[in-house]
Order: sequence, then structure tokens, then C-alpha cells
Amino acid sequence: MDILQKLTEELQVKKWQVEAAVNLIDEGNTIPFISRYRKEVTGALDDEQLRRLDERLAYLRNLEDKKAQVLSSIEEQGRLTEELRLQIEAAQTQVAVDDLYRPYRPKRRTRATMAKEKGLEGLANVILLQMTNYPLEQEAEKYLSEEKGVASVEEALAGAKDIIAENISDVAEYRTYIRGVTLKEGNIISEAKDETQESVYETYYHFIQPLNKMPGHRTLALNRGEAEKLLTVKIEAPEEKILRYLDKQVITRENPYTAEVLRETAADSYRRLIAPAIEREIRNLLTEQAEEGAIRVFGKNLEQLLMQPPIAGQTVLGWDPAFRTGCKLAVVDPTGKVLDTVVIYPTAPQNKVKEAKAVLKKLIEKYKITLISLGNGTASRESEQVIVELLKEIPQKVQYVIVSEAGASVYSASKLATEEFPGFDVGQRSAASIARRLQDPLAELVKIDPKAIGVGQYQHDMNQKRLSEALGGVVEDSVNKVGVDLNTASAPLLEYISGITKTLARNIVAYREANGRFADRRQLLKVPKLGPKAYEQCAGFLRITGGTNPLDATSVHPESYEAAGKLLTLLGCSPEEIAGGGLKGLSARIGGSKQMAEKLGIGELTLKDIVSELEKPARDPRDEMPRPVLRSDVLDMKDLTPGMVLKGTVRNIIDFGAFVDIGVHQDGLVHISQMCDRFIKHPLEVVKVGDVVEVKVVSVDPAKKRIALTMKL
Repeated sequence: MDILQKLTEELQVKKWQVEAAVNLIDEGNTIPFISRYRKEVTGALDDEQLRRLDERLAYLRNLEDKKAQVLSSIEEQGRLTEELRLQIEAAQTQVAVDDLYRPYRPKRRTRATMAKEKGLEGLANVILLQMTNYPLEQEAEKYLSEEKGVASVEEALAGAKDIIAENISDVAEYRTYIRGVTLKEGNIISEAKDETQESVYETYYHFIQPLNKMPGHRTLALNRGEAEKLLTVKIEAPEEKILRYLDKQVITRENPYTAEVLRETAADSYRRLIAPAIEREIRNLLTEQAEEGAIRVFGKNLEQLLMQPPIAGQTVLGWDPAFRTGCKLAVVDPTGKVLDTVVIYPTAPQNKVKEAKAVLKKLIEKYKITLISLGNGTASRESEQVIVELLKEIPQKVQYVIVSEAGASVYSASKLATEEFPGFDVGQRSAASIARRLQDPLAELVKIDPKAIGVGQYQHDMNQKRLSEALGGVVEDSVNKVGVDLNTASAPLLEYISGITKTLARNIVAYREANGRFADRRQLLKVPKLGPKAYEQCAGFLRITGGTNPLDATSVHPESYEAAGKLLTLLGCSPEEIAGGGLKGLSARIGGSKQMAEKLGIGELTLKDIVSELEKPARDPRDEMPRPVLRSDVLDMKDLTPGMVLKGTVRNIIDFGAFVDIGVHQDGLVHISQMCDRFIKHPLEVVKVGDVVEVKVVSVDPAKKRIALTMKL
């Protein structure tokens, strides 16, 4: 297989782009580095295309390795024909290779192998080739042997049929047809093990769905229901059609002595050997497809969550709500430094609302708090009520935001949190994290395992290695898109920068603590174990504000400093103007970009990036994202009535809709059918996590805590 050609077709790009990207990946370059700083080389392939290429490259290379192993194994057996070699070399998937290898794979002891040991293979061939002119009982008598344990004609025929059944099941062409027709015309069926038992799987108690229309979220729901022993799930194949096909393939001539036996044997082969294997394969295929879809959605949601704009320049009160143990508060200044922590008890069972308000008023006045970041966990509703009452009583203008607590408890109990806040308990750490994830979501959320952030569906039921790899890639791309301040970034944030390992991240922080602020990017080469290759990969994503070289505060890569300097000289500008807020209107002054790029000895795409960065140095792509809804009043579920129009924030997106926070502590669901007036395949076509949307209440069910919303206003 020509892997480069295959990737070219799949990605629908030019072959030279694929070849260049593969070479760069093989040289050890990271996806963010290639995407940002090697645009000329790859023809501006973006990080999404490059990650897809990287994944498929690994799969196709593994496929070629598997083919080589299979060919070697069959050749060692002396059974490799030229036709079989060509079939294996042409196979496009690992399943196809498995089908072709099946007859030659060393087998465990089966009914067929035992029949062969009894010398019944000759009888099986006579029947299979339909070469007898006598009743089969007469043929079978020739194979009776006390020594081999064949005592009767019935035993001889049964053994021969077992051999034929296994032979039929091993034919790759038959399996390919059966798999295809089952996927096209079969159904997946589920039934309840106990119909009287109430569960979240009641939708699937009597469920049938064509396999070719099975949505991923339903596959994952069935898998979970089956794992929890509440559902039985099976594949219903078009059996009659399959058996007719097998009969046609196996019964090749009109022989009255063999036709009926072959028909019975083909049916046995299908029901006993082929069907269970095909069912497993199809269930696995559906699960893989569902997982890929869920991982893709999870990745998009995570990216949008990480790319939410920071709320800069405000002192924030982080509030981790609770009942019995009290609400933990942490005051965090605009730089993320924790100024104070305290515990108040405004909720049951203590209900010390008056005392809590007195503490809050003092904190707000002392630290000039302008924003409260309230976690959405247990006692959040009761805490919000206290906050709203408080805001009406104080002269200062303070607003609040309800923040997802997902992962805060995981972080607060982690080794990292212990190192960051050695004198704090888990509640204080959690409150600090809740405040910081509002100030800078990206910097705070990278400290948490992406799977614990709570913007996916069925994330605990899927391939955890694949999920971690995909989500790690999303975090890496997001961090590198934004870039980080080399002098303030934490080790967990630095770990995601292109070319920086965990060890290097710790070494950078240790070097900074020992030697003070980095004055320029070249100092990175003094960090232990950070060599030229790592420097090349990471330098452009690490910013230094107020350093010796103004270009260090931009995403211009050091390899382009000479070109950037020449450009500034040609235009009569100085590097100091960059630090003063950028060189406005620079692109208009350049004229022909092609001629200028040639003068500078760089590509047009690189020139465009340099100019863009000089105009708006260290621009933050998150500034273009919608800001969170700041609140100063509270709604209750009982306040909602059908027809009410509200503003809300998209918290999570799944295959069948989006959950929107409308400020009542229970996210409402906008079903995919209620998102717009045109047909869409997925909610991501319309909304993304963090979007502020206008919704109308369709229905409210307080008993089941369900709110149905529509975006069709």
C-alpha cells in the first residue's frame, strides 16, 4: 500500500503536503510547531488536519506491519500463493487482513480439528466437492475405524460436517459478504432483563434500531445497560438471505446425495461459527465508531471550554459550597495569588446566614472584591440565595458567576495541589481553584485530568488510552494557540507547550526560582536538559513581557527575528514600538507581500504571521470568544413558565442536543430538533461550549428536574 497516496486521498490535500508533514513528524516535530511555524513546508495544514494525519499514519503503518507478519507466517507454513499475497497486500483494514489470515492461523482444539485427527478430512472433501455417486452412508463406511475412534456412520458424517462447517466459516469472501449485508439490513435489539425494575434505561426495554442508522450515544447507552446487567442486547441479521447466499456458494452442482447435507452444514456453520463472530465484530465496530464520535465531541467541548476568555484585572472570591462542613471561601487577586481563606456556615444544618454575611461584607470591603465565582455542586442553590441577598445589602457593585466544579475535587486532592497549597485543606484548595478557573480557565483547567472536566458523554465507558491521547492533544493545541508567560506559567501549564516534557517543565520552574525572571528566550538554553531541538519547538509559544527583546513578547519565532528586524528597518520602525501596543496598519504599508517576502528571504505565509503579530503583539485568541454571563439575581425552577425567554450559557454538548445553564441550578436541554429551522447532523454545527444563547422555555418538570428549551424563537 502506498501510505502517502492513501493519506492524500483521505485528507483531500496534495501529496507533497502529506509527504512534508510525515517527514516533519518523523523528525520529532510536534503538531502545534508544524501547524504554526512550518506553514510553507506543509502548505498551511492546520492542527486538526495534522492530528488526523498523525493518527492515520500510525494506523496504516501498523496495518503494513501486520500484513508483513501474516505473510511471513503463511510463508513459513508453505501455503502462500501469489493470489493470496496480492489479496493481503491490497487489504485496506486490519479486519480484512484477519479474514484472509483466518484459515492459516494456528487454531485451538475444535470439533473440526478432532474430526481431522480421526481421519475424516477425506470424507469431508468428498461431500464438499460433491464427488460421490453413492449415498453418503456408503461413503462414510470407508472411514469407520475402531483405532481412530470412529465407531458408526453417524459419527463419521458428523465429524465430516464439522470439518466442512469450519472450512465454510474460514472463507474471507463469505465473511465479507455476511458482515456487509448484516450492517446494511440488520437490526440491533435490546430487551429488559426485568421490566418491573425502574432505571434510566427504560427507553431500551423494548428497543429495535437498524444497524446502519444507529446513533453513537445509543450504542454507548446499550453497552452500559448491558454491563450493568439491566439489558440484553443482540444483533438480528437477515438470516434467510445469508443462508440463501451460502447455499449458492457451497452447493455448486446438482447432487442428490450431498445437497441437503451441505445445506444443513452451511446453516450450522453460519449459526454456530460465523454469526457469533460477526455479531462481536459489529458490536465492536459500533462501539469504536461511537467512541470516536464521542471523543470528537468531547474534544470540541473541551477545546471550547479551555478557550473561554479570562476575566482579567478583578479580585475574585472563590466559593466552594457545602452543607455540614461549611462553605470554603478563597480570595484571589488578579494575578491568581490567594490573599485569604475562610469558612462560613450559611447553609443547613448551622444556617448562620447573618454571621456569614458579616464575614463576606468585611472580605469584599478589605480586598475590593468585584466578582464571586460560585461552584455548582452541593449547596450551590442555597449559597446563591445568600449571595443574591448580600448583593442587595452592600453599596459595592459585585456580580457572581456559577462555575462548573467538575474536576475541582480531583485537583484539590492531588499531589500537585498539595505542592501548590501546602498549608491548605482540600476545601480551601477547591475554593482557590474555582476562583482561578474564572480568572484564567486555561491555566487552571490544565491541572485537571481532562476526563474529569465534565463536558463529555459516557467518557468512563470508552477506551481510556485513546480518550486520554485525544484530549491531551486538544489541551496541547489550546495551550499553544494561546501561548504562556514564561515568567509566571506553572509547571502543569508548561508541560503542554510544544517540545516541553514534565521534566523540562519542572526544570524551567526550578531555574526561574533559582535565577529570577527570564530576560530573553535564549536563556532557555541554560535550563538543564533543554537542548536546541526542544528550544526550537517551544520558543515561539513562550512569551516574555518586559524582556530585553520586544519580539520575545510575541509569537514570532526566534528563527524569524532576523527577518522581522529587516522588515522593521525597511519600514523605518523600531522594536520598541512593538512593546508600546503594536504597529497599527503595518500590513497596508508593506504593499506586495510576495516581493517583500523575497526581500526578507522568508515565505509569504511566514511574513503574514509576522506582520499580524507585530500589529497585535501577543494577541489572545480567547478574546474573540463569548464572555460568561455575570449575574446579580437568582431564578428558581418554580419561577419558570413555558414561553419565558432567557439568556443562558452552553455548558455541555452531546450528540442529541446541548445543555444550557439558565441560572436555576438545573441545566435545560435544547434538543437537536429545537436548535434551528434547518436540518443539522450534530449540535456542534450550531453551538459550542461557552456560547451565550437566547432560549425559550418549552416545558418544566420539577419532579424529574427536567427543563426543555428551544432556540427557535
